[in-house]
Amino acid sequence: MWGCLIYFFVLVFLGVEGTYRLYGYHPHQMHADRPYPRAYRQNLLHNVQAQQATRVAQQGTRGAQQGTRVAQPGIRGTTQQNTRATTQQGNEINGGAPKEMCKSRPLDLVFLIDSSRSVRPAEFEKVKVLLSDVVDELEIGADASRVAVVNYASTVKIEFLLNKYFNKGEMKQALSRIDPLATGTMTGLAIKTAMDEAFTEDSGARPVSKNIAKVCIILTDGRPQDQVEEVSASARGFGIEIYAVGVDRADMASLRLMASQPLEDHVFYVESFGVIEKLTSKFRETLCGLDRCALGHDCQHICISSNASYTCKCRDGYTLNADKKTCSQEVRAEVTENACMCEAQIAFQKKMQVTIQDLTNKLADVTRQLQEVQGMR
Repeated sequence: MWGCLIYFFVLVFLGVEGTYRLYGYHPHQMHADRPYPRAYRQNLLHNVQAQQATRVAQQGTRGAQQGTRVAQPGIRGTTQQNTRATTQQGNEINGGAPKEMCKSRPLDLVFLIDSSRSVRPAEFEKVKVLLSDVVDELEIGADASRVAVVNYASTVKIEFLLNKYFNKGEMKQALSRIDPLATGTMTGLAIKTAMDEAFTEDSGARPVSKNIAKVCIILTDGRPQDQVEEVSASARGFGIEIYAVGVDRADMASLRLMASQPLEDHVFYVESFGVIEKLTSKFRETLCGLDRCALGHDCQHICISSNASYTCKCRDGYTLNADKKTCSQEVRAEVTENACMCEAQIAFQKKMQVTIQDLTNKLADVTRQLQEVQGMR
């Protein structure tokens, strides 16, 4: 009997301890409350809420990690770490190209920078920073890209020509030493000077046979005080690709008159000099050998990259539709010669000739018979 009682108390003790552990009590807790159904419900609710909070925190952490991948607009500095900061999501915001997809193509590049009085000294310094950042994106050298700078206001000053600097460090130092000029905005005169004096073989421009792109980037914040349409057309006809960049009070109509086609790829505008460095990533995409088709396109057949844009082409036997993207099969009229038709035509002609001859003979017989009848009368 005593053995049964001892066995019973052992079972009760173990059951209570197990129940305490299930409901949140541990033996080392000296002053734990006695568990009961209400405490169990509260503990269960607490556990569920804690699990939900953990899941929300994990989702927030993943969102924060994704958010850190978005690059800030523009690129500051010249280190490789700053360059790598531009990721694919960042490019969707600021229009830049992924660095790993960009390979600098050889250029004969001439900057035309407006340094009239409307451009304050601090703003002009930001223009020089932009030029320095763009140079950083290029491979500079005698067999790579060559750069010249034309400074203009009411007068035009060539700061250095294409054959002056083949070292990136020396070129950036020269950029930092450029001083603004005075009043006036003679943009047309600056374009003509660049065409006549900067884009010449004597000044370092490569001959046409080398197939090196000639690029002119114009940065201005105002309205030209001379004519730009005709001289810009002459420069484009000379093979110079013109990019027109307007800042703040720049006249958009004049920018469009100067720039090459398509205008959406050659006319840029920023609201102030304070954000002009946003253009660094845009020029990296524009001036590098980027395969625009590799980034995605909507051509039905063939995509052809063209600087920062692309065009669509159709396969043989198809024509490009009006949307410049889709293709339609050409309808060609096929002319076939049927040899049997010629033989049948000849046989028909021979048969008709025989029939006509028979009719002629019969008509002759009838005529002769009539003559005989008339003679008998």
